[in-house]
Amino acid sequence: MSTKRYAGVVVPMVTPVKDGSVDLQAVETIIRSFVEAGVDTLVMGTTGEGNLVPQKEGIEMVRRAVETAKGAITIYAGVTGLCLKEQIAQIEGFKEAGADVAVAILPAYYALDEEQMVAYYTALADASVLPLMLYNILATTHLSIPVSAVRKLAAHPNIVGLKDSERDLERMEACIAVKREVENFTYFCGWAAQSAHSLELGADGIVPSTGNFVPKHFQALYEAAVKGDMAEANRLQELTDAMAKVYQQGRPLGKQLAALKCIMQGEGLCGLEMYAPLTQLTDEEYKTIREGIAAFDLTF
Repeated sequence: MSTKRYAGVVVPMVTPVKDGSVDLQAVETIIRSFVEAGVDTLVMGTTGEGNLVPQKEGIEMVRRAVETAKGAITIYAGVTGLCLKEQIAQIEGFKEAGADVAVAILPAYYALDEEQMVAYYTALADASVLPLMLYNILATTHLSIPVSAVRKLAAHPNIVGLKDSERDLERMEACIAVKREVENFTYFCGWAAQSAHSLELGADGIVPSTGNFVPKHFQALYEAAVKGDMAEANRLQELTDAMAKVYQQGRPLGKQLAALKCIMQGEGLCGLEMYAPLTQLTDEEYKTIREGIAAFDLTF
């Protein structure tokens, strides 16, 4: 098992919404389920509708997560927006709220070259009052942090790792090679379907959205993989992949998140409400999702 400070299962928590604002009571419920499973969490990430949540509400959500966790798990907080000064202030708010790590995607509006990406992350890391983790997610930013840029940034004393959600096996291997080269630089696989394989290759951790409702399955997958029991890890990979298809298959990302909340509502974790411009699904779609997930035993 990795001895790095940042390792293991980090579930990208959905943001529960009620009457147009963060449902802090549901935040407590979800965080307690993570603590029970022994997994860490990313608050305000892509699965958590991070860029749609008002910054003040996001900081209060982080605060409630920290208060509920009581130090039992690591709290990663997603940096949002496009303005560097505002992001630096947001990280200060996360720090005051008790978060452990800030996680930053590229501010995607303008196309950026490698030099600009490195300059942006360097400036953010220099100013950040929290350890900073890079977050590469081509599907939403339409930008990919080159492996050569990751290698340069890995040398920064305040950049602790990379969460990579790009679906590219060759890139995964190259990024894992970087983390082997740089002491205390961590690689997290954000491509949930490759969780077991990435751990077998040497990833330090995984970031699976399906872990919102089956966190214990992913913790068991992680533990099996780091012990070298790949038969069990792959069994759990196949099982969680099948669960994920119920809410993901045939839907764009925004609707996947609405479908994920449907499953979580069935488990008593949160409601169905979304932040605009995302919307809820139809009653017929919710019925299909509930029927599909009923085929699985979600207990562990």
